[in-house]
Amino acid sequence: MKANDNVDRLLNKLKEDSARYKNLETGSYSSIEKKNAIRSLMNIRMPGAASNELLQLQDRYLQEELSEKGIVTLSDIPTIKEQYGSLSPFAEKISLWQGDITRLKVGAIVNAANSQMLGCFVPCHRCIDNAIHSAAGIQLREECNHIMQERQIRYGRQYEEPTGTATLTKGYNLPCDYVIHTVGPIVYDRVNDKLRQELRNCYKSVLQCCEENKIKSVAFCCISTGEFHFPNDEAAGIAMKTIVDFLKIHDNMERIIFNVFKDSDREIYEKKLKMHI
Repeated sequence: MKANDNVDRLLNKLKEDSARYKNLETGSYSSIEKKNAIRSLMNIRMPGAASNELLQLQDRYLQEELSEKGIVTLSDIPTIKEQYGSLSPFAEKISLWQGDITRLKVGAIVNAANSQMLGCFVPCHRCIDNAIHSAAGIQLREECNHIMQERQIRYGRQYEEPTGTATLTKGYNLPCDYVIHTVGPIVYDRVNDKLRQELRNCYKSVLQCCEENKIKSVAFCCISTGEFHFPNDEAAGIAMKTIVDFLKIHDNMERIIFNVFKDSDREIYEKKLKMHI
């Protein structure tokens, strides 16, 4: 099947799957507009069973998109010893990599989730939650929904995921094996000790999840620094100290990656890595 044919078939199948957008006219859309429509329809789709045909078309499409973006393996990512000549005892276990986290073929990537734990429903939103769910496919939202339903049965219908925990799911169409979802603290006014501890808990919980599930490599996004407004510089310091403290006690991790997307975050991490590690 040609790539363009698969785009058209998937878009039509997603429209059929949507009660609201079943009659959306997309015949005149450009290739980019069709891909944006596919992502948007995936983003707004509520949890629920999908037909095998829809899943097969989606999986084929997402694998083609991944191939086009290119998979990045651990061997493609230098350690801070290789990159900066760091003499830290953990220099061969830590990396800084700038780029799209959904390209990483590692044990797990970290998703900065919200307390509903179902991904971002805003079409084509630029948050990492949206990016990860869009690249993984609609199966990821379905698994998250099953997890939340089980927790709501156990803890009550109003249950929302607490800040600082870690939840493990499959990676589906992502090249990583797993996604670890954590809800970071939201800064409404100014940072205080409670918020700092909650951010530490995010990193601790993810690392503990890796330890418990024998995951040897993990890529951290910049938790809470985007839509949740935690100051980037202070968040980076908390992330680095928490990870180094973990490595002092646990030696099972083979690689921990600080994944950044913006140049400003890369500059923050580079400065701190050169100064403190």
